[in-house]
Amino acid sequence: MKRELVKTADGSTTIYLPEWNEHYHSSHGALQEAQHVFIKHGLNPKTEDYLTIFEMGFGTGLNALLTYFASEKRNQYVHYIGLEAYPPTEEEIAAMNYTSFTTDEEALEVFQAMHRADWNTPREISEHFVLEKIGKQIQELELQKESVDLVYYDAFGPRVQPELWSVEIFANMYDWLSPGGVLVTYCAKGQVKRDLKAVGFEVTSLPGPPGKREMTKAVKIIPNS
Repeated sequence: MKRELVKTADGSTTIYLPEWNEHYHSSHGALQEAQHVFIKHGLNPKTEDYLTIFEMGFGTGLNALLTYFASEKRNQYVHYIGLEAYPPTEEEIAAMNYTSFTTDEEALEVFQAMHRADWNTPREISEHFVLEKIGKQIQELELQKESVDLVYYDAFGPRVQPELWSVEIFANMYDWLSPGGVLVTYCAKGQVKRDLKAVGFEVTSLPGPPGKREMTKAVKIIPNS
């Protein structure tokens, strides 16, 4: 499938799929969307010393990079599992300009280390951050029950890949999450929220990033003792 490099409204780059008319990130701002959905409403409220994060749609590695620096500043230990069936090419990754928007001097080194890391094996990026990139389809993945604390659900939208937004997949997410675990996604479609509720999540609509009215947060409720 043809892929094109484009610049989003906040100056950060992303990849565009003309056949699907779909972007890897919001055309209104890749960085702003990632920061708002996954860091502000996903990572920041999770104050545990140790977190296991699962990302559906590792893509260009933007969410992982932002998570690295946010968690390092809080001395959180993060095991970051990124699922991606069709990774971008080396040329596409080299064209991503995310590190130019940060004052962190090691940003480029970290970003490159993440993309040089072998697939399907954990790789220590720092003493607090372990990255595990998995090259599989979500339907092939098996994770241990209650082994994940936070899910970044960043798949292509249900308009182009409805199979990635099924009740069956959300049921797996629910099983993989620990009690009190959280799933955040940019998607706010009514059917997605109904399906999340159907498998047991408590679902909240939150203000969306620039260009989007809402986003979705789903919590695995801690059972009453």
